Amino acid sequence: MKRTFLAAILVAAAALPAAAQDKMQLRIGTEGAYPPFNSFDSDRNLVGFDIDIAKALCEEMNAECTFVTQDWDGIIPALRANKFDAIIASMSITPERDEIVDFTDKYYNTPPAIAVPKDSDLTEATAESLADIILGAQSSTTHANYAEAHFPDTELRRYGTPEEYKLDLASGRIDAAIDDVVVLSDWLDSEDGDCCKILTTLPIDPDINGPGVGIAVREGETELLEKFNAAIAAIRENGTYKAINDKYFDFDVYGD
Repeated sequence: MKRTFLAAILVAAAALPAAAQDKMQLRIGTEGAYPPFNSFDSDRNLVGFDIDIAKALCEEMNAECTFVTQDWDGIIPALRANKFDAIIASMSITPERDEIVDFTDKYYNTPPAIAVPKDSDLTEATAESLADIILGAQSSTTHANYAEAHFPDTELRRYGTPEEYKLDLASGRIDAAIDDVVVLSDWLDSEDGDCCKILTTLPIDPDINGPGVGIAVREGETELLEKFNAAIAAIRENGTYKAINDKYFDFDVYGD
């Protein structure tokens, strides 16, 4: 009797490592410098909408996920170099990017906007009204591309992170900044953003902004792509997405 019981325990213990190994291991690449979507808190923990969505998707997929932070300019090359398995970092699905990575369905879609100092004389955002001003944008983003296409006579100043253009806008070194409306609004609601206001929300340009923000994986990773798409649909259906959305926003960022 005792031997039978002991043998059962040993068999169960031996099976545990195999079960752990069967769980899918995923490395998620993110930037960590784009609040409220992904950033570090005061304890250097990754937080934000992207991070919570990534954790929910990993749980839905029964995957063990770890996060890897990477500067934005190098995030796609790092994915292709196998430094991580997927990018969940508010990356818009664009034709240019789609040529070198594969994208899931969108998991949110919000428009760009322009922020200006509160005492700015600007009243609208047209090619004419923004001519001859200095406009800040994060480099290698759809927002920088949008500015180039729609405001050709504007001097575009590119920055490595949103934090850099925010500092320059607050100090008067640039006249305006373009970014996601949620990112700008989050900053303007903080003490650091008290200098400035939203001038206007801009219409989405499908050719530049694409259909929304998706998860990027290496080309040909069809099985992983399908698992992410199924997980996105599942958390939308079971209420997990809404709970995360409502933690950060008072509207549905998923969009139309």
